[in-house]
Amino acid sequence: MNCRVVVEAAVPVYDVETADEAVRIAISKTGEMLNPDLNYVEINMGERSCPHCGEELEPAFLAADESLVALELEITVFNVEREEHAARIARKEIGQRLENIPLEVLEIEQTDDGDDEDEDDNTSADDTGSESGGDESADEGSSGERGDGGSTDERGDDVLPEFEELIDES
Repeated sequence: MNCRVVVEAAVPVYDVETADEAVRIAISKTGEMLNPDLNYVEINMGERSCPHCGEELEPAFLAADESLVALELEITVFNVEREEHAARIARKEIGQRLENIPLEVLEIEQTDDGDDEDEDDNTSADDTGSESGGDESADEGSSGERGDGGSTDERGDDVLPEFEELIDES
C-alpha cells in the first residue's frame, strides 16, 4: 500500500517585517534543508484558525521581528503495511533534515496509483526510513532482489543498515 502523508512543521524565521515575507522565507529555508535528498516533498503554507471562534488566521505568527510559520509538507511513502508505519517513515525522513523543527502528522491518505512507479525510489518501507547513502536504491521493487546481486530478507536487511549507521555516528 502507498500512502500520502501530510506533516505540519513549525519553522522559525528571524528578522522579518510582514507575515508574507516570513512565509516566503520559511518556504525557501525549508526547501534548502530538504533538497537535494527530498526534492519530491511538496511544501505548502499551513492553515491556522482561531481555537475560540474558528476564524482563519495567517500561517505565520509574527512578534518582535521574529516569526513562527506553519508549513505543510506532503510526501508519498511506498510499500507500507499500515498507515502508522507510513507516518513514522515520513516523520523520520523529513525530521532528519529539519533538525530542531517540530513536526506533527496531519493527514494520512492511502493512494494505490499505478502512476507512482517512477517515484518508487523516493521513500519505501523496505528502507524503513533510513538513508541508504546513495549506494543502493531505496526500493528495487517487490521482487526481493537488491542491485548488488544479494537477496533481501524482509526483516534482516532493514535492521542491519540502521545498526551500521548507529556505529558510524558514534
